[in-house]
Amino acid sequence: MTLLMESEMSLELEHHIQDRVGGRVRYLRVFRRNGQLILEGLSASFHAKQLATHAVLEFGPAEELVNDIVVDRR
Repeated sequence: MTLLMESEMSLELEHHIQDRVGGRVRYLRVFRRNGQLILEGLSASFHAKQLATHAVLEFGPAEELVNDIVVDRR
């Protein structure tokens, strides 16, 4: 897969996640590394983090998912 196609897919997935979580994950970033799909960002709740995981699984669980969204309740 070309880098451009991969970047476009990541961007599409980011938009899908943000639609699903209603903007409750800030600084969301989706990328692939070593065969893993990685989510990064910042959330104020574990619920929003879980919704992000479910949004990815709705899109298609094609590879190993790592949810590195940080929950900061301050």
